[in-house]
Amino acid sequence: MPQLRKQITDAVNFLRTKTQSQPAIGIILGTGLGGLVHEIQIETVIDYSEIPHFPLSTVESHKGKLIFGTLGGKKVVVMQGRFHYYEGYTMQQVTFPVRVMKFLGVNTLLISNAAGGMNPLFAKGDIMMITDHINLLGDNPLIGQNDEDLGPRFPDMSEPYSKELSHLADSVAIDLGIRLQKGVFVAVSGPNLETRAEYRFLRGIGADVVGMSTVPEAIVAVHMSMRTLGFSIVTDECFPDALKPADLDEIIKVANATEPKLTAIMKNVVSRLQ
Repeated sequence: MPQLRKQITDAVNFLRTKTQSQPAIGIILGTGLGGLVHEIQIETVIDYSEIPHFPLSTVESHKGKLIFGTLGGKKVVVMQGRFHYYEGYTMQQVTFPVRVMKFLGVNTLLISNAAGGMNPLFAKGDIMMITDHINLLGDNPLIGQNDEDLGPRFPDMSEPYSKELSHLADSVAIDLGIRLQKGVFVAVSGPNLETRAEYRFLRGIGADVVGMSTVPEAIVAVHMSMRTLGFSIVTDECFPDALKPADLDEIIKVANATEPKLTAIMKNVVSRLQ
């Protein structure tokens, strides 16, 4: 058995000693977005440190817990805190939980993040549904030997974010009266934020928001034939000609303030999933 598949099997076998839940929906919660767990009827909570081959979340605002429960009448598994390339993990480690989710039965993945807004039509506190992405991380989780049992060598990326799920999210936002922006997410490695020249470049190549996550998970989700829906909370405005020093506390504050709206959207999307 290839090493990656053995590690997945180890993790899944361990989790099956803790829960027999059969979640069809996986959720990854980003910076300042952990409040969704309060909407979940929690059955089991497991620290990442207990799970074989799971990395540990080193970012202060990421709790590092895998939560099994029910949301909107559906069985879910939720990552309260994710892993980032800038933490020193490999792309395979960053995306390992997504592969574990697939083997637990997940076929639909919802991803959220906090991001810097570069589109001048976006404002701090907006929610953007990700319609496409640009990978500028300088790496890819699929590099290396491919295991055909996990996915194809050359997965098609013409629809990394499900149009069907996007239409559903659009409908939910309208019903809730929440403005939902749409746009392209660009992933960079970080951990430093961007220079004025870099923001101009990123905007010039077609990106609306910039962050340091999400793209690896989305690539692996596509590799494993999972439907994916992604959201970014615009936590700061990154306009080169009016750029101000970033304040991490303010970024987390904006994410926390906007989180109830995104929680409402995600909860209602989950409840309407077929």
